[in-house]
Amino acid sequence: MSLRKQLSDILPSLLPNNPVDAIKGTELIRLTRLQLTGNYSDASLRYHFSIMSCDPASPIAKVEKGQGYYKRTASVPALSGAQELLSMTQGRLDDLTADPQTADNALMRIRKFRAVVTRYFEINGRFPFAFREAFAKDAPLGNLWKYPELVLVDWETGESADEEMTLDETMLSLKQRLGLPPFRLHGARLRIQPSLLSYREDFFQTLAVSMWAQGGELIYAAPIEDEALADGLRKLNAQFGVGVTSFGLTAEALDDLPRPANILNAHPRETEAIMGKLEINRIAAPHSRHHIDWNALGSLRTESEEAEKLVGWLSRCLEERRAEPFKEEG
Repeated sequence: MSLRKQLSDILPSLLPNNPVDAIKGTELIRLTRLQLTGNYSDASLRYHFSIMSCDPASPIAKVEKGQGYYKRTASVPALSGAQELLSMTQGRLDDLTADPQTADNALMRIRKFRAVVTRYFEINGRFPFAFREAFAKDAPLGNLWKYPELVLVDWETGESADEEMTLDETMLSLKQRLGLPPFRLHGARLRIQPSLLSYREDFFQTLAVSMWAQGGELIYAAPIEDEALADGLRKLNAQFGVGVTSFGLTAEALDDLPRPANILNAHPRETEAIMGKLEINRIAAPHSRHHIDWNALGSLRTESEEAEKLVGWLSRCLEERRAEPFKEEG
């Protein structure tokens, strides 16, 4: 029996399920030798551990940061988290025919995560605009590849406390002369659980919904602990430019958060406590383009009232020379 086949049989019983309890390579070699047939060097075993950890089909995964290995488990789409449930129903969880409690829990995690992301960007000087109607129950399935969950808007504003919301006239004038947009727009796709089985779909969906903007960002709730998964995302980022970030929130951590409305309307000290639970990990930075595809944005406006609201909000900010959060009129 080949060494790889032996390791595939032996490792599942030796590896911990939780990446937090990852086992060091030296100790894994010692334990493996107790069951291994054949005389293999430490270097050969380490090489196989490393190679197999990059294979989504193998039982061994390497932690993304730090040292050590843990057991890679296959996702169970109906139960592994809201991201898979969302994918199963093409964004329309109302159609889900599984256990209602499972669907309710998944929906609540999505809403909590969306609230956390929104609040995080608000307090960090980025202005989020959310698309909701594009993912309503009766919306076309193709909207998943057309509209982002969030558009993140970055403005050039004053540096002092009195000017922090005031648009920088000098930069506005310079950008106008250079033919550049007065703001930077990134389309963001939110997902709960990263997975080797679905990360390419997540990535390219993010790319598709942000082609009209200056960049795209894929934002995961859960930690990205599998080195093979992180490496795969970085390779896609190097070629296509979509940024990837994890907020470090497990399903259990999301369940422990307040309800979405409480997150969005929390007092400063409460917000600070919520933000303190995040472990932001930028896997890959987005590559921003200089220009917006105005023709594509114009097409979205003709198809979507929300896209029209986005443009109207940006126009009002420019007219008033202030970067104001989006608020529904009426």
